[in-house]
Amino acid sequence: MNTESPVAPPLFVPPDAISSHCVAFLKKVNEKYGLALDSYFDLYQWSTDRIDLFWETVWDDVAIVGYKGQDVVDNNTLPAVNPPWFSEARINWAENMLTCRSADKFALIQATEPTSECPNPPHQRVTYAELYVLVADLVSALLMLGLKPGDRVASYSSNCIENVIACLAATAIGCIWVSAAADFGTQGVLERFEQIQPRVIFAVDAVVYNGKVHPHLPKLQSLLSGLSERCSLNPVVIVIQSARNVSGWNTDWVSWDTFISKGKSSSLGRTSEGQIEWCRQSFDWPLWILFSSGTTGVPIVHRAGGMLLQAKKEFVICADLRPEDVFFYYTTTGWMMWNFLVSGLSVGCTLVLYDGSPLREPSYLWHLVDELQISIFGTSAKYLDQLSRIGYKPRDHHNLTCLRHIYSTGSPLAHALFDYVYECIHPNVLLASITGGTDICSLFGGMCSALPVHRGEIQCRMLGMAIETFTQDGHNCQAGEAGELVCVRPFPCMPIGFWPLPGFGTDENVQAAAERFRLSYFAEYKNMWYHGDHVLITPSQHGNGGGLIMLGRSDGVLNPGGIRFGSSEIYNVLETCFSFSEERSANDANIEDALVVAQSVEGGADERVILFVKLCGKQALSIEMEQKIRSEIRSRRSPRHVPARIIQVDDIPYTLNGKRVEIPVKKIINGAHISSVNSATLRNPECLAQFASIGEMLRKEISMAVKR
Repeated sequence: MNTESPVAPPLFVPPDAISSHCVAFLKKVNEKYGLALDSYFDLYQWSTDRIDLFWETVWDDVAIVGYKGQDVVDNNTLPAVNPPWFSEARINWAENMLTCRSADKFALIQATEPTSECPNPPHQRVTYAELYVLVADLVSALLMLGLKPGDRVASYSSNCIENVIACLAATAIGCIWVSAAADFGTQGVLERFEQIQPRVIFAVDAVVYNGKVHPHLPKLQSLLSGLSERCSLNPVVIVIQSARNVSGWNTDWVSWDTFISKGKSSSLGRTSEGQIEWCRQSFDWPLWILFSSGTTGVPIVHRAGGMLLQAKKEFVICADLRPEDVFFYYTTTGWMMWNFLVSGLSVGCTLVLYDGSPLREPSYLWHLVDELQISIFGTSAKYLDQLSRIGYKPRDHHNLTCLRHIYSTGSPLAHALFDYVYECIHPNVLLASITGGTDICSLFGGMCSALPVHRGEIQCRMLGMAIETFTQDGHNCQAGEAGELVCVRPFPCMPIGFWPLPGFGTDENVQAAAERFRLSYFAEYKNMWYHGDHVLITPSQHGNGGGLIMLGRSDGVLNPGGIRFGSSEIYNVLETCFSFSEERSANDANIEDALVVAQSVEGGADERVILFVKLCGKQALSIEMEQKIRSEIRSRRSPRHVPARIIQVDDIPYTLNGKRVEIPVKKIINGAHISSVNSATLRNPECLAQFASIGEMLRKEISMAVKR
C-alpha cells in the first residue's frame, strides 16, 4: 500500500505488509469490480460506500459455511432503520466454529492459576476432533430436555473448556446463549437472568483467583432461590465439577460428566452420517444476549450472521490470524472479549483459556506465552499499566519470540504504555489498541496487519464501519477537532434490538424494549448510530485514513481499571438497601438521593468511582454506614463496583426534566469550571458550588498520593 509522509516515525512497521490478507483482499476487490484502489484508506472508503458489495465479498473471501442467497442489504438505507441483512441466507454460527476437525490440532487449552494446594496445575487440552464429539454429545443431551430454537441457555461460570462447549452446543441447535462471569454478585446475575428466563444454567463448583479457591455453589444456590422466588423459574442446572473438595451440592443438579454421558447414549441431533444436525437459521437469528455496561436493565441481542461475518472479517482480513496461531485473551466469561476470543475457533487456531488472577504472579501469563507458544496476546490497558508500575519487564525474563500481536482494550491505551510494550515486552510486535464494545460485540477501530503502529493511536477505522466524528450540533468535525463517535452507515453486527424481541415477550414489553433501543443509539443524532465515545480522528499516515485517539466516554458509564459498568448498577443497590420504606426504621440511615461519577487518576490512565449521597433529614454519614454501603455494593454487584470515596452532599443536581446531572459533575470534579455548565438547564444549579469545592479536595488527594 502506498504511503504518506508521517508526522512522527511509527513504532512498528509490518515487515510483510504486501503479503498480508488485507492487501490480497484489496487486489481481489480491484479485480472483481474493475477498480484501482491503492491504499487502505481507498479500500476503507469503498467498503463504507458500497456496503452491499463489500460484505458480499467478505462472505466469499472468508468462506462462510451456509447458504448466502442473492440479497445483501439496501445500500441506500440508514442505520436507524436497522435493516435486515442477507435476507435469504441460512447459517449456523457454531457450525462455522467447527469447520476444523483435526485430531492432531488443539482447539482449546485451559490454564489455571496456581494455588498453595496445587502449585503446578496441569493444563487441560482438547483437539478439534475431540471438541466436535463433545459438542455433539452435549447437543444430544440438550435436545433430551426438549430445548428448541429461541430457548435461552445460560452460564454462570469461569473461563473453562466446558463453558465453550456449552456455548457451541446451545447455539448449534438455535438456542440463545447468555453468560455471566462467576465473580459477578448473585443479585446482578439474578436481575439479568430474570429478564431472559433461561431453561438451562451451566455453572462451575469453584473458581480460582488470587491464589485461592473460591466455592461457587453457594452463589449458584442463591441465584436459583432468587429465580424461583421472583419469577417461579426452576431451570435445569448442570454443574461443571472440579477435582476440588467443595460442599453445597443439591441433589436436583446434574453433573457435567453425567449430562454428557446421557447425550452420548441417546445420539439425538445427528444426521444419518452421524454428524451434528446443525440448526441453520436466518442471518438475523438471535445468537447471544450481552448486557450493556450502562445498566443491568438493557439486554442487547446480537444476530448470528452479524457476529460470524464481522469476526471473520476482523480476524482473517484485518488481523491476518492463521490456523497456526495460538490466541490468548485475558477475559472473564461476562465480558464481550470472551465472545471475541471464542470466535477465533472459526479460523482454526488454538485458543488459550485462563482462570485466575493476571497479576498475583506477574510472570505467569508471560511464562504461558513461552510454554504454549502464544502468538496473539490479548489483555486490557489496565493490565499493561499495572505491569509497568510494578516495574516488571517481561522481555528480561522470557523469550517471547513467538509473539506476533498484542491487543489491548477496556480503556484507552496511554501513549507511555505504547513505549512500555515496545521497550519492555517486545520490540517487533503489532500492538493494537482496539475499540468497539458490548453494544456491537466487535470493533469500530482496531488492528490491521498491513499498517504501521503509531504511538498513542488505534491503527485505523475497521473496514465496513463508517465511523465519523460529529460536533454536538450534528456536524462533521473539522480536521484535528475531537467529537462524538457516530456510525453513518448500517453494519451487520448492529444488534437486532434489546430483549425481549418480537415473539419473545408481551407486546408492551417488546415495544418498550424497541423504544429503549432507539433512545440508546439513535436519539442523539437523527438516523445515525451514536456510540457514546469522545474521539479524535488523526491525520492520515501511511494510507490509513487516520488513526483514532479515544478521549473517554460521553455518557455515565464508569470504567475503573478498565472494568466498565453503569451508574444505575450502583443506584439500584442503594435504592434496594438504603431508601426509606415501611420495612426500614426512620432511625436507620436512609439515602434520599445519590450521584456516582468517575474521577480521573494516574494522569488519565485510569479512574476511580466517587459516590455522592444525600441523606434523609439531618442524618450524617457515619463510618459504619460507609462500610455498610461498600459491603452491599460488593456483595450485590462485585468488588470492582465499590466506590473509592463516599461523600455526603446537601443536594443532587437535576435537569429541568428530572434527569440526574452526571456528566457536568464529572467534569467539575475533574477540574472544569462551574461556568462550563449551562445552569439554565438545571433545576438546582446552586448545588454545583459544593461539588466544585469537593472536586478541588479530591484532586489534592490524588496529587498528594502521587507525590508519596
